[in-house]
Amino acid sequence: MEDKKLIELLKASPQKGLSEIVMSYSPYVYKIAFTKLRDICTKEDIEEAVSDVFLKFYQSGMACGFELRSVRGLLAVIAARHCTDIFRSRCNGFETVALSELENVLAVTDTTDGKALIDAVKSLGEPDSSIFIRKYYLGQKNKDIAKELKMRQGTVNTRISRGLDKLRKILEEDM
Repeated sequence: MEDKKLIELLKASPQKGLSEIVMSYSPYVYKIAFTKLRDICTKEDIEEAVSDVFLKFYQSGMACGFELRSVRGLLAVIAARHCTDIFRSRCNGFETVALSELENVLAVTDTTDGKALIDAVKSLGEPDSSIFIRKYYLGQKNKDIAKELKMRQGTVNTRISRGLDKLRKILEEDM
Protein backbone atom coordinates (compact mmCIF):
# COMPACT_ATOMS: atom_id res chain seq x y z
CA MET A 1 0.00 0.00 0.00
CA GLU A 2 1.31 3.48 -0.80
CA ASP A 3 2.11 6.04 1.87
CA LYS A 4 -0.77 8.31 0.85
CA LYS A 5 -3.29 5.50 1.29
CA LEU A 6 -1.72 4.48 4.59
CA ILE A 7 -1.97 8.05 5.88
CA GLU A 8 -5.63 8.25 4.82
CA LEU A 9 -6.30 4.94 6.58
CA LEU A 10 -4.53 6.23 9.71
CA LYS A 11 -6.75 9.30 9.73
CA ALA A 12 -9.93 7.28 9.19
CA SER A 13 -9.09 4.41 11.55
CA PRO A 14 -5.84 4.76 13.50
CA GLN A 15 -5.83 1.13 14.69
CA LYS A 16 -6.39 -0.33 11.23
CA GLY A 17 -3.88 2.09 9.75
CA LEU A 18 -1.24 1.19 12.32
CA SER A 19 -1.90 -2.50 11.77
CA GLU A 20 -1.39 -2.07 8.02
CA ILE A 21 1.77 -0.04 8.57
CA VAL A 22 3.19 -2.68 10.90
CA MET A 23 2.47 -5.36 8.29
CA SER A 24 4.01 -3.30 5.48
CA TYR A 25 7.03 -1.83 7.23
CA SER A 26 8.11 -4.39 9.84
CA PRO A 27 10.90 -5.82 7.66
CA TYR A 28 12.14 -2.31 6.86
CA VAL A 29 12.23 -1.21 10.50
CA TYR A 30 13.72 -4.55 11.57
CA LYS A 31 16.55 -4.12 9.06
CA ILE A 32 17.38 -0.68 10.47
CA ALA A 33 17.31 -1.99 14.04
CA PHE A 34 19.30 -5.11 13.20
CA THR A 35 21.97 -3.10 11.39
CA LYS A 36 22.47 -0.75 14.32
CA LEU A 37 22.05 -3.20 17.19
CA ARG A 38 23.23 -6.62 15.99
CA ASP A 39 26.55 -6.44 17.81
CA ILE A 40 25.18 -5.48 21.22
CA CYS A 41 21.61 -6.79 21.44
CA THR A 42 19.88 -10.13 21.37
CA LYS A 43 17.25 -10.94 18.75
CA GLU A 44 14.56 -10.36 21.36
CA ASP A 45 15.98 -6.95 22.23
CA ILE A 46 15.97 -5.99 18.56
CA GLU A 47 12.36 -7.13 18.19
CA GLU A 48 11.43 -5.07 21.24
CA ALA A 49 13.16 -2.06 19.70
CA VAL A 50 11.10 -2.54 16.53
CA SER A 51 7.90 -2.59 18.60
CA ASP A 52 9.00 0.56 20.39
CA VAL A 53 9.59 2.27 17.03
CA PHE A 54 6.02 1.56 15.92
CA LEU A 55 4.69 2.79 19.27
CA LYS A 56 6.68 6.02 18.96
CA PHE A 57 5.49 6.38 15.36
CA TYR A 58 1.87 6.05 16.50
CA GLN A 59 2.35 8.53 19.35
CA SER A 60 4.04 10.99 17.02
CA GLY A 61 1.28 10.60 14.44
CA MET A 62 -1.43 11.13 17.05
CA ALA A 63 0.28 14.31 18.22
CA CYS A 64 0.08 15.83 14.73
CA GLY A 65 -3.27 14.35 13.69
CA PHE A 66 -1.50 12.04 11.24
CA GLU A 67 -0.58 14.97 9.00
CA LEU A 68 2.48 13.15 7.68
CA ARG A 69 4.49 13.56 4.51
CA SER A 70 5.92 10.07 4.46
CA VAL A 71 5.28 7.02 6.60
CA ARG A 72 8.54 5.43 5.52
CA GLY A 73 10.57 8.57 6.18
CA LEU A 74 9.17 9.10 9.67
CA LEU A 75 9.66 5.42 10.53
CA ALA A 76 13.27 5.59 9.33
CA VAL A 77 14.03 8.65 11.44
CA ILE A 78 12.35 7.25 14.55
CA ALA A 79 14.04 3.85 14.10
CA ALA A 80 17.49 5.35 13.60
CA ARG A 81 17.19 7.65 16.61
CA HIS A 82 15.68 5.02 18.88
CA CYS A 83 18.32 2.45 17.97
CA THR A 84 21.08 5.00 18.44
CA ASP A 85 19.73 5.73 21.92
CA ILE A 86 19.72 2.00 22.73
CA PHE A 87 23.24 1.62 21.35
CA ARG A 88 24.54 4.51 23.44
CA SER A 89 22.86 3.28 26.60
CA ARG A 90 24.31 -0.20 26.15
CA CYS A 91 27.77 1.10 25.31
CA ASN A 92 27.88 3.29 28.41
CA GLY A 93 27.98 0.10 30.45
CA PHE A 94 31.19 -1.15 28.84
CA GLU A 95 34.33 -0.68 30.81
CA THR A 96 37.43 0.74 29.23
CA VAL A 97 40.97 -0.15 30.09
CA ALA A 98 43.02 2.27 32.16
CA LEU A 99 46.43 3.16 30.76
CA SER A 100 48.08 1.61 33.82
CA GLU A 101 46.46 -1.73 32.95
CA LEU A 102 47.41 -1.58 29.29
CA GLU A 103 50.39 -3.87 29.76
CA ASN A 104 48.11 -6.60 31.12
CA VAL A 105 45.72 -6.21 28.19
CA LEU A 106 48.50 -6.37 25.64
CA ALA A 107 49.98 -9.42 27.40
CA VAL A 108 46.74 -11.27 26.63
CA THR A 109 47.45 -10.75 22.94
CA ASP A 110 50.31 -13.25 23.23
CA THR A 111 47.72 -15.96 22.67
CA THR A 112 47.08 -17.20 19.14
CA ASP A 113 43.68 -15.50 18.97
CA GLY A 114 45.14 -12.27 20.34
CA LYS A 115 47.88 -12.24 17.72
CA ALA A 116 45.34 -12.88 14.98
CA LEU A 117 43.29 -9.95 16.23
CA ILE A 118 46.29 -7.61 16.41
CA ASP A 119 47.38 -8.67 12.92
CA ALA A 120 43.85 -8.07 11.63
CA VAL A 121 43.76 -4.60 13.22
CA LYS A 122 47.16 -3.77 11.70
CA SER A 123 45.96 -4.98 8.29
CA LEU A 124 43.29 -2.26 8.31
CA GLY A 125 46.04 0.28 7.63
CA GLU A 126 46.29 3.83 8.83
CA PRO A 127 44.44 5.68 10.23
CA ASP A 128 42.00 2.84 10.97
CA SER A 129 44.47 0.75 12.97
CA SER A 130 45.36 3.78 15.10
CA ILE A 131 41.68 4.51 15.67
CA PHE A 132 41.02 0.93 16.79
CA ILE A 133 44.01 0.82 19.10
CA ARG A 134 43.06 4.13 20.66
CA LYS A 135 39.40 3.13 21.05
CA TYR A 136 39.57 -0.50 22.11
CA TYR A 137 42.97 -0.79 23.77
CA LEU A 138 43.43 2.67 25.23
CA GLY A 139 39.73 3.31 25.86
CA GLN A 140 39.67 6.77 24.32
CA LYS A 141 36.39 8.36 23.35
CA ASN A 142 35.63 8.93 19.69
CA LYS A 143 35.67 12.71 20.06
CA ASP A 144 39.13 12.59 21.68
CA ILE A 145 40.42 10.33 18.92
CA ALA A 146 39.03 12.70 16.31
CA LYS A 147 40.68 15.67 17.98
CA GLU A 148 44.08 13.98 18.24
CA LEU A 149 44.01 12.67 14.67
CA LYS A 150 42.60 15.96 13.34
CA MET A 151 39.45 14.32 11.93
CA ARG A 152 35.76 14.94 12.33
CA GLN A 153 34.06 12.79 14.92
CA GLY A 154 31.62 11.52 12.28
CA THR A 155 34.56 10.30 10.22
CA VAL A 156 35.95 8.41 13.21
CA ASN A 157 32.52 6.87 13.89
CA THR A 158 32.21 5.77 10.26
CA ARG A 159 35.72 4.31 10.18
CA ILE A 160 34.99 2.32 13.34
CA SER A 161 31.73 1.00 11.94
CA ARG A 162 33.23 0.01 8.61
CA GLY A 163 36.40 -1.25 10.26
CA LEU A 164 34.40 -3.62 12.45
CA ASP A 165 32.84 -5.12 9.34
CA LYS A 166 36.29 -5.48 7.73
CA LEU A 167 37.71 -7.08 10.88
CA ARG A 168 34.84 -9.53 11.05
CA LYS A 169 35.51 -10.59 7.44
CA ILE A 170 39.26 -10.84 7.97
CA LEU A 171 38.88 -12.96 11.10
CA GLU A 172 36.26 -15.20 9.47
CA GLU A 173 38.62 -15.86 6.56
CA ASP A 174 41.40 -16.82 8.97
CA MET A 175 39.25 -19.37 10.77
